[in-house]
Amino acid sequence: MVQEKLRDILLKDGINPPIVLAIACGSVTVVVLWKWVIRREIQRKMNEARQWRNGSLEQMEKVAWKLKQKNPGIQSEFILSLTLTELAEKLREEKLSSESVLYTYIKKALEVTQEVNCVTDFLHGCEEQLQDLKKQKEKGLLYGIPVSIKEHIGYKGHISTCGLVQYLGKVEADDSVIVKVLKKQGAIPFVKTNIPQSMINYDCSNLIFGQTRNPLNHKKSPGGSSGGEGALIAGGGSLLGFGTDIAGSIRLPSSFCGLCGLKPTGSRLSTLGLATPVAGIKSVTATIGPMARDVDSLVLCMKALLCDELFHLDPSVPPLPFREEIYTSSNLLRIGYYEDDGYFQPSPSMKRAVQETKNLLQAAGHTLIPFVPPRINYVVDELFTKGIFSDGAANLLDKFKGDIVDPVLKSQINCYSIPIVLKRILALILKPVYPRIARDLNALCGVGSAKNLWKHHAAVAAYREEFITEWRKLKLDVILCPVLGPAFNEGYPGKLFAATSYTNLYNVLNFPAGVVPVTIASQADEEELKQYEGHYADPWDKRLKEAVTDAVGLPVAVQCVALAWQEELCLRFMKEVETLTCKNRLKA
Repeated sequence: MVQEKLRDILLKDGINPPIVLAIACGSVTVVVLWKWVIRREIQRKMNEARQWRNGSLEQMEKVAWKLKQKNPGIQSEFILSLTLTELAEKLREEKLSSESVLYTYIKKALEVTQEVNCVTDFLHGCEEQLQDLKKQKEKGLLYGIPVSIKEHIGYKGHISTCGLVQYLGKVEADDSVIVKVLKKQGAIPFVKTNIPQSMINYDCSNLIFGQTRNPLNHKKSPGGSSGGEGALIAGGGSLLGFGTDIAGSIRLPSSFCGLCGLKPTGSRLSTLGLATPVAGIKSVTATIGPMARDVDSLVLCMKALLCDELFHLDPSVPPLPFREEIYTSSNLLRIGYYEDDGYFQPSPSMKRAVQETKNLLQAAGHTLIPFVPPRINYVVDELFTKGIFSDGAANLLDKFKGDIVDPVLKSQINCYSIPIVLKRILALILKPVYPRIARDLNALCGVGSAKNLWKHHAAVAAYREEFITEWRKLKLDVILCPVLGPAFNEGYPGKLFAATSYTNLYNVLNFPAGVVPVTIASQADEEELKQYEGHYADPWDKRLKEAVTDAVGLPVAVQCVALAWQEELCLRFMKEVETLTCKNRLKA
């Protein structure tokens, strides 16, 4: 059967009869030729996708030209200088036209993507939406604001590939719920942005759309998996974007690119209409959230999204509007903090960022209390890794059948592909020398049965209760802690997936967590990094040291955490950190 199919394909492609005849020479020849045919078919699909993407960017240029002709004398520099809240106000008051704003950001997004390759698709429906906006009697909170969305967020008439060949050609029949709510609030989704292949990675490269670079330093990764969003916003091509997060995929690109990002509690915002290569994960909570240049932008966004339209379109989202009284409260906070999670030693700049922020908060009258996340090794290995790969990564690996693995992801996929028996043997051998890597290999074997999966879900719930008990004992309001950074050198995220320990903890707990840039990596940090050994002195520690070298001048952030469903308190804490940091910078 395979031989006949292969023969037909080769003859159709004009391959000469002697080669077709060679198929009959034996099964080895068939296998080799069949692999060649599959690879050729993959390349053909990717070439078609690239042509389609180039056509989309050309259409983007044409729309920009058309808008400019209709609106001569556009003050692009002025528009780009405005914050999201300032721009939204001027649009609602009609001091700026929505056409001029859309033109400005289309043009800027084109410039940024030519530099760092972050835009994957132009959402041409934005033209029609622009005309519909003029007919609306009520102006939403995001009226006329151009918005960028991560590649796998569903938009009618466009594809969501997740960076995988098998998703090519699957055109979305409808908008995702988040896109519908954005449109209802007057926002104009105008581009989709790049992601790593499969999105289980925090670099930003795939073989369909290529590698996205960090606009702050082209030798650095923009982070991921919402890396295209991070790069576009940091480069000035968008004011507000949407990413998703299952291990830090909003917070890591925000950290690497010097942005503010919020990972809400799961189900605070709707994820209906998002493509995913790993549906069905329950132990670790994935969520969608905003990324922007400042906290005020995140606040405006959450106020806009937490509306009746969202609650109507997705009844699984609790009808909990934005609670202004919590966000605007001036009560002093009891803040738990830690500089080191005990799993990965923080880089010198990560540690310093927390120390400096802690001092500023203390000077402002807040109470700072040392906090130690309980049993972090257990969380990362047993709860997170075993939770996200409960099936031994079988579901994820299925998505790579009939695909070529991107070089950025090869280290991860090669590890996941090791047979379970061999993983267990390797773990046993490595345990005395590299215990952390051995634990990770064991966790990658998965849970083994439905019975064990239920036990795993129960273990996550028990740990969440344990963590909250510690939180309540200290009477904490929020937690201040590090976020991975500064930006990694390209190629390292795929070799250090476990280094997401600082962020994935809060996906296991399902707590809201946000990132705020507070400082920049210094030469002193670089010097101190030379003495970095890590907690285990294993290959992972060595890689982390290599990953963050040559980062002087790049942003470094902290992470702000609240209990579940307390996004308003999390944002209020983020705003306090941002305000104190800005004041301190002005003094200096």
